[in-house]
Amino acid sequence: MGGAGPEDVVVDPDGHVYTGLEDGRLLRLPPDGGEPEPLADTGGRPLGLELHPDGGLVVCDADKGLLHLAPDGGLETLVDRFEGEPFKFTNNAAVAADGTVYFTDTSRRFGITRYKLDLLEHSGTGRLFALRPDGALDLLLDGLQFANGVTLEPEERYLLVAETGAYRIRRLWLHGDRAGRDEIFVDSLPGFPDNLSTGDHGIFWVALPSPRDRVLDALLPLPLARHLVARLPDRFQPQPKRHGFVLGLDAAGKVVHNLQDPSGRVAMTTGARQHGGRLYLGSLSEPTVAVCELD
Repeated sequence: MGGAGPEDVVVDPDGHVYTGLEDGRLLRLPPDGGEPEPLADTGGRPLGLELHPDGGLVVCDADKGLLHLAPDGGLETLVDRFEGEPFKFTNNAAVAADGTVYFTDTSRRFGITRYKLDLLEHSGTGRLFALRPDGALDLLLDGLQFANGVTLEPEERYLLVAETGAYRIRRLWLHGDRAGRDEIFVDSLPGFPDNLSTGDHGIFWVALPSPRDRVLDALLPLPLARHLVARLPDRFQPQPKRHGFVLGLDAAGKVVHNLQDPSGRVAMTTGARQHGGRLYLGSLSEPTVAVCELD
């Protein structure tokens, strides 16, 4: 691809794969492989991608906010701040049938280049927003621990949002008698949950860039120790492991797929998207999009 860090992937009905790289470029990869087609450059760090009902893309850019790439290649900012405060870390999104975009701002304290500090500080400043088709911006959840992946249940009765720093996924009900209520959908995950997506048969795919870290787990109840570790040079801080990791959850939160690559050939798996009999994997650090054939 001529670059690194295809953090998320999304696949259109024709099998074209879209991704964004750490240098700001948005690419479209042909279904049968071959040379990627450059679509635009956000000038920031594109993360989560979603198909927009108009045929374009919704782009979560960590630095620039929530963007829209039109089918003709035009790039515009949908929203980049809330109540006058710019977003620091726009991360992932899901688009409803009515055009509402649900998206996360990971932290009010740290941007993507300092993401480890948010995990160490553990102050819980992540948020979930809804951008309505009329342009209204609603704050749905606050106080999330490293707010990350978002996905909608197939009938859009509820959405799921990952709290990377708490190893869990929350559920927010959108319709029905429980609308507006949130609860823990699955807790004590074996790794750091990142991007979420909904696949065939209502399976929720969870990409985990790394298994849990024993040192970080030990530090969580010790605020002073976490503060001291955060002041150390990066090489002395807990590091993600090179271990490919994707889970598939059913509607009850039960693990029905557990895909792992302990060799590290597929590493820092931050996105997983099902299309047909394949699972396309994004990575925060690697130079390729990986493809896993599903039985």
